[in-house]
Amino acid sequence: MMNWSNFEFLNPEFLWLLILIPLLAIWHFFMRKKDVAALTIPSVKGFKVNASILSKIKPILYLLRLLALAAIIVALARPRNVSVSKRTKTNKGIDIVMAIDVSASMLARDLKPNRLEALKKVAVDFVDRRPNDRIGIVVYAGESFTQTPITSDKSIVKRTISELKWGQLEGGTAIGMGLGSGVNRLKESKAKSKVIILLTDGVNNSGNIDPRTATELAKELGIKVYTIGIGTNGMADFPWSKNPRTGQLNFRKQQVEIDEKLLEEIASETNGKYFRATDNTSLKEIYDEIDKLEKTKIEEFKYYNYQEMYRPLVFLALGLLLLEFLLRNTLFKSFI
Repeated sequence: MMNWSNFEFLNPEFLWLLILIPLLAIWHFFMRKKDVAALTIPSVKGFKVNASILSKIKPILYLLRLLALAAIIVALARPRNVSVSKRTKTNKGIDIVMAIDVSASMLARDLKPNRLEALKKVAVDFVDRRPNDRIGIVVYAGESFTQTPITSDKSIVKRTISELKWGQLEGGTAIGMGLGSGVNRLKESKAKSKVIILLTDGVNNSGNIDPRTATELAKELGIKVYTIGIGTNGMADFPWSKNPRTGQLNFRKQQVEIDEKLLEEIASETNGKYFRATDNTSLKEIYDEIDKLEKTKIEEFKYYNYQEMYRPLVFLALGLLLLEFLLRNTLFKSFI
């Protein structure tokens, strides 16, 4: 079946010549009487006149010639059907670990509806835009563990992110352990580029790995670390207790404290970059920028298969001209 979406003319400018067809038809209409020899006599009363069907259909000869001309013009325009096959080649793959703080402070309401839910939405969108990279998830609070190893299965990664919640780990913020777990995930990676996106909303106050030690390991292994401090400037609603009867959290205003100096140092030492997300919009913009900074190089090869369609038109034109020639020299010979 003909796929008209892939149909094209190589030389479409020749189609303008089709304007000649109606002009030639009009010209023939007015000049048709001169095409037949005329005998002038004073009267035809002595002649018996029988109308011949051949005289009425004689214009078909000119029609055949016009159709042949139209077919030749369309053939000159080179109609063809183009089928395109594509093949992509990834030249530079990136392995990414997202190290996410899931401490209780991530429930603060300075981002809507809270920091953790805002992050989950942005992180899932980020994963969707990395179809050619492998991604892993590390979570940390007072300790850390790998939630999802590095994988190319984006459905698993997105499901892991959507199911993140606080309360899985002991309290505290172990930035060093979160970074260390990310480095451990990437140390055996064979990817051309290795990246950790480390997000936190506090200061390093627990864990048995110093953040600077983990930073040195990342540097030695060629791992680039992008750090994100999440939280508004000033006061925010933080969870501080839990209602024993209803299980609901109680919130109170508290000063936002983020160790920006440490996060800047980690990013600087590993050739990464530090960002500060103070609201939902800036958080999204940060992940957009990281997405632009870390691009996977992809080559796309396109293969074109051309099915030329001018040959049948040429044969049609020759057939019409041959038919016109035969009719003119046989059936219509006595009228010419």
